[in-house]
Amino acid sequence: MKKLLFKGIIVAAVLVFCGCSSMKEPVESTSTPNEKKPASIKGSVESTVPFNDKIHQILTERLGKSADHVGIVVGVIEPSGRRFIAAGSAGENLGAVDENSVFEIGSITKVFTSLLLADMAHRGEVALDDPVAKYLPSNIKVPERNGRAITLEDLSRHRSGLPRLPSNLDAGADPQNPYADYSVKQLYEFLSGYELPRDIGAQFEYSNLGGGLLGHALALRAGMDYETLVKNRICLPLEMKSTAITLSADMKSRLAIGHNSMFEPTSNWDIPTLAGAGALRSTATDMLSFLAAQIGYVDTGLTPAITLSRATWASAGQGMEIALGWLKRPTKDSAIIWHNGGTGGYRTFAGFDPKTRTGVVVLTNVTTPVGVDDLGFHLLDPDSQLLPPDSPMLQPPKKRTEITLAPESLEKYVGKYELAPNVKITVTRKKNQLYAQLTGQQALEIFPESERNFFLKVVDAQLIFRTDAKGRVNAVVLRQMGRDQIAARIDGDADPIEEWFGHRVAEVDPAIYKNYVGRYQLAPGVVATMTLENNRLYTQLTGQPRFEMFPESERDFFLKVVDAQITFETDDSGQAIAFILHQNGQNPRAPRIEE
Repeated sequence: MKKLLFKGIIVAAVLVFCGCSSMKEPVESTSTPNEKKPASIKGSVESTVPFNDKIHQILTERLGKSADHVGIVVGVIEPSGRRFIAAGSAGENLGAVDENSVFEIGSITKVFTSLLLADMAHRGEVALDDPVAKYLPSNIKVPERNGRAITLEDLSRHRSGLPRLPSNLDAGADPQNPYADYSVKQLYEFLSGYELPRDIGAQFEYSNLGGGLLGHALALRAGMDYETLVKNRICLPLEMKSTAITLSADMKSRLAIGHNSMFEPTSNWDIPTLAGAGALRSTATDMLSFLAAQIGYVDTGLTPAITLSRATWASAGQGMEIALGWLKRPTKDSAIIWHNGGTGGYRTFAGFDPKTRTGVVVLTNVTTPVGVDDLGFHLLDPDSQLLPPDSPMLQPPKKRTEITLAPESLEKYVGKYELAPNVKITVTRKKNQLYAQLTGQQALEIFPESERNFFLKVVDAQLIFRTDAKGRVNAVVLRQMGRDQIAARIDGDADPIEEWFGHRVAEVDPAIYKNYVGRYQLAPGVVATMTLENNRLYTQLTGQPRFEMFPESERDFFLKVVDAQITFETDDSGQAIAFILHQNGQNPRAPRIEE
């Protein structure tokens, strides 16, 4: 489960460390039943995962001075066997992390939930196209749209139309443990009153609420709680003895202490109602057992369910696809099937390449904006770049000092700001405290560090308010993950902003826009589609919302929602043959796709 990040719309997800620890040599597991000797599998392609010493070097460089209180564990399963590499600590004054250290795995839990769905469908206990309402109390209303009901499969594939989080997740809840007090009653109240914003199945939208609802419904159908269902159907067959929600005394003794984005110890998360979205804890040893079953090294009764769970794929945006729970990202020669996770003090990654029959799990006990995704992808695909160890995306954020402002000074910021179509930042005030709420997320406290600059404490993000010539607030800049995004105020009487990231709208003849309409290949699996509507030019990247582009010359356009510009290349007739995207200091060229 991703941390409650103040997530922006960026052309790009969710989700650092170093030290000294013993490097583990390759270990062949004896903890899983009937495991086939990987080396005996014919036709497999040799693993490209780096040797242990190279992985250990990456970990130690990444951890740096933080290695005395945070750590990383990497597990690799490949045709030659299993191996574990670890660096850093389970916490200050605690021992080194290793393959048996316990971590919260966050949203990787959703893959377990979807495997339960596939297993129950294979057994005939449910059908993928069953409405979720079928398994809830009869008096609970689940939102529908145009005569279509939300199915179990819709929840697994994140196409239900439900938001990332329920709006009644208490804004006053403990930010260190935000899901702990969310009740089944609140879940049912939200479902009964929610109106879907679009047709079910029309669009991929990642939803922690949907994953949690799926786990809840399956548990009701099975007649047992979610944790018991996971243990009976998945953990017992795979002999995953250290995967659970409730920590045994032994698991507690092996728990790596979670650390927040400031690299400070933080609470573990309790997720009773939405457990299927991110409540599980596990180890690298157990997670390799899970991947062994997914890759086909283990022959258990789960094999038909695993096959069903990856039988069909659908677009999940940004060049990715989704099956039941798992995501798939293409590589030059194959694909990586993967999922990541994150809670308040942990970041995790699990993935595998079915062609090379190689899997990787990465677990860390500290939260950073990008987590360990870059590391997991790089180990499975050498062409996937690693972030440098000194990247601000891997380091604790700058420490900020809160100042006190009078309540009347705060009131002028209260309002609604449009970040993107259907995405708003709503700023509210309770006495002397401001809150900011992004569409689909809970309201979070923001704290002043100057008259117009505010910051969040639960995540590294800042809000900088802008004013017109008369001092009236007309916009707010969301600064997060090294990027600025401008949200224009949509209420109040302030003059509209005229400049966006240094760019101003120029008057051009909209007749030229037709020359730019078409599809452009920005990257493998990523297409930018330019459309024209009511004399306005729009761009839409694969899997992202559509955004309007604004001219500053006949061939140069910019986006208002994010600091990005596009320059069209044209032939002698004025027809576009490509465009250059200017963003984050990079300038990739996207040639036009001939239809």
